[in-house]
Amino acid sequence: MSKPVIVVAGPTASGKSALALALAEELPGTVINADSMQVYRELAVLTARPTETEMARAPHRLYGVLSVAEACSAMRWRELALAEIAASHAAGRVPILTGGTGLYLNALMHGLSTIPDIPEATRRAARAHMEVLGPAAFHAELAARDPAMGVRLRASDRQRMIRAWEVLEATGRSLADWQGEAPVAGHDLRFLVLLLLPPRAVLHDASDARLWRMIGAGALAELKALLALQLDPALPALKAVGVPELTAHLEGELSLADAVAQAQAATRRYIKRQTTWFRHQLDPGEGGEVVTLAAQFSNPLLAEIFPKIRQFVLTHLG
Repeated sequence: MSKPVIVVAGPTASGKSALALALAEELPGTVINADSMQVYRELAVLTARPTETEMARAPHRLYGVLSVAEACSAMRWRELALAEIAASHAAGRVPILTGGTGLYLNALMHGLSTIPDIPEATRRAARAHMEVLGPAAFHAELAARDPAMGVRLRASDRQRMIRAWEVLEATGRSLADWQGEAPVAGHDLRFLVLLLLPPRAVLHDASDARLWRMIGAGALAELKALLALQLDPALPALKAVGVPELTAHLEGELSLADAVAQAQAATRRYIKRQTTWFRHQLDPGEGGEVVTLAAQFSNPLLAEIFPKIRQFVLTHLG
């Protein structure tokens, strides 16, 4: 018998966290983070992570579990998520994943090509080589050694270039070759995806307002503390939506109003990319289902979706 997992997906500001929490309280369930930035403990405000009050209402997992000094890969998140899903089932609760990171959800549902572990010394050497050469020269050298990845990556993709380099160094094979191998799911899970896809204008208004709320909740102070750590600029946390623009404000390059306006524009572009992915690439796998809700979450939606959820859970629990 396969095991049920609920996935609450959708673009930024669609109401995913609120829906996941409502489901967790009702079923009961465990909310498991599937957002690539909310895994970092130092980014509570900047990533609109659920509040302590909200997380006290139902079990929440994989929020703030890693340091911003680490780069969380899809493979690492998948391992953490599978462990939390198993723990939720063992506790008699329904796992409820929520987040807008399509790469993570795809990795969970379908698996990833198996790339051998990269020695830490190789990782450090790759980062050091990047620092010595700079992105443009590093990209040129990577492209000469690994034409396939050279074509795929831009010189601005520092983290991905380092990843391609270290895989080539450690395995003697291009990352493109490894990624071309058929992935294996490696689990007995079945996914019911509740996909929130409100009208674009609704998402834009909600995300614009949320950014100002984040400013009021201490986003700038949180960013100052982040910048004080003097992290590698290639780390994912420093590329979170809104971080570059607000950093420019703190460094005196932009007024707060201009920084927020630019961050809002960046968020709208991100929403567009997310929406495109969910519409065209979301695949829940064998035995999975997708229920698309063309609205932002609100309590009246619960009456519409709970019968479907209960049927799915009971079917796969037997």
